Amino acid sequence: MTGPKRMRPESAEADPELTVSYVVEPERRMSELSVDRPQSAVTTGRRSARGNWHNRLRIGIMGGTFDPIHNGHLVAASEVSWVYDLDEVIFVPTGRPVFKLDKKVTNAEDRYLMTVIATASNPKFTVSRVDIDRPGVTYTIDTLRDIRAQYPDAELFFITGADAVAEIMQWKDANKMWELAHFVAVTRPGYSSPDGVKLPEGKVDTLEIPALAISSTDVRRRAEHGEPVWYLVPDGVVQYIGKHGLYR
Repeated sequence: MTGPKRMRPESAEADPELTVSYVVEPERRMSELSVDRPQSAVTTGRRSARGNWHNRLRIGIMGGTFDPIHNGHLVAASEVSWVYDLDEVIFVPTGRPVFKLDKKVTNAEDRYLMTVIATASNPKFTVSRVDIDRPGVTYTIDTLRDIRAQYPDAELFFITGADAVAEIMQWKDANKMWELAHFVAVTRPGYSSPDGVKLPEGKVDTLEIPALAISSTDVRRRAEHGEPVWYLVPDGVVQYIGKHGLYR
């Protein structure tokens, strides 16, 4: 993520919406990410688009305010999908983000529709309404429980920003999240993990991905001042922002 780290109240979860500036691990061993095909004549499972055999669906979950969704989010999701050989990445716009209760947030339906528009061209990307349809404040643990209920047999990979990892143990029911999903923290080149952060072994990976410095805050500021946001967000999102007069 770009810029200085923002301090948040102890009860607040870090925003999983990404301000992105990233590099990918070029040669992650697929032996770490795949399940070997059984040798018996009768097998269950599927072969992925990359030719790897998995006996369970592999689903990424990318939560965020998406106010608006931008190309950095899409690059992050695409890279995690490739490295972890995912079958699908579900984008989950937050309903009432706990870390922004005192801030103005664009209407949930507008954020949802922009996310649908932005992800429509990628057959692996889908969008879920679980957070915006759930009453009350949005917490990651609730998102994971809802997606787990929909996909009880899948391997889930929750995609978040690496800066959030420093605060992850302060999230609601943090000790229960590890049972529901594996965490992938995307980061920029040269990022150093903060000292003193103790996480369960083997539950969080840090993944550097291609450099692309974009933030939703900057997109909103540019739109507010009538500056172009082309190529920062997908073309359809540019048109949606203009048509509905968002951020003006």
